[in-house]
Amino acid sequence: MNKVKKYRTQMKLTQIELAKKVGVARQTINLIENNKYNPSLSLCICLAKELKTDLNTLFWEEIDNEK
Repeated sequence: MNKVKKYRTQMKLTQIELAKKVGVARQTINLIENNKYNPSLSLCICLAKELKTDLNTLFWEEIDNEK
C-alpha cells in the first residue's frame, strides 16, 4: 500500500493537478492510489519530488514481523 493519496490530499492537490505535474493521465494517479498499477521507478521519483517526500516514505510497505 502506498501513501500517494495521503500526501496528495495533504498538499491540497487534485488527481488531475498531480497528474499534470508528473506527466501522466489522471487515471494513472487513480490506479496508483488504489494499488492497481505499479509505476516505473522514474514515475515514483517524480511523484516523490512533487509530493515533497522520499521514495521509502511514499512506497515502502511496513511488514509487522511480530505474531
